[in-house]
Order: sequence, then structure tokens, then C-alpha cells
Amino acid sequence: MRNYELICIIHPDLDENAFKAVVEKVSSWVTEGSGTVDKVDIWGRRRMAYHINKQREGQYVLLHLSMNPAATADLERNLRFQESVIRSMLTVVE
Repeated sequence: MRNYELICIIHPDLDENAFKAVVEKVSSWVTEGSGTVDKVDIWGRRRMAYHINKQREGQYVLLHLSMNPAATADLERNLRFQESVIRSMLTVVE
């Protein structure tokens, strides 16, 4: 098991319930890959440096994860297909 940080920029037009549903969906993908979500840090709505998909703002979420390195490919693939997630970045924490 390795420790990871996953930062996601979620579409700004989602209401609070839909936003929480996306965060829970991402967390469930981690647990399906036999990992754990150690901490969820919601940064809120922020202005981005440049337009992404014609959006100037996004809702930022930082997740601290512990998971098997082999399961990261599935997680990143699922994030790419989730339309509400504008951008995501998964990094290893040493």
C-alpha cells in the first residue's frame, strides 16, 4: 500500500448534493480497488488560471488515499470518464 494525494477539479455548476455525490463516487472507486480514503479536504470554489472546457472556476477537492499501485490505473481511467471531473492529478506521497 502506498500513500497518494488526489486533487480533483469538479464542475462549478453542480449543487451541493451533486458535488457530494461525485466525491463519494470517487471514494467508492478507491475502496473498490482495496484502498482507503484517509482524509477528504474540500477547498471549495476557486478561480482557475485558464479556461478548461469553457469554465473559469472549479470546485477543488483534495483526497489523501492509501491504495495498491496496481489499482491507480483503474482509478485514473474512471476519473477520465466522469464528466463532472474537469481535471484530476494523482501523486505519490513519500
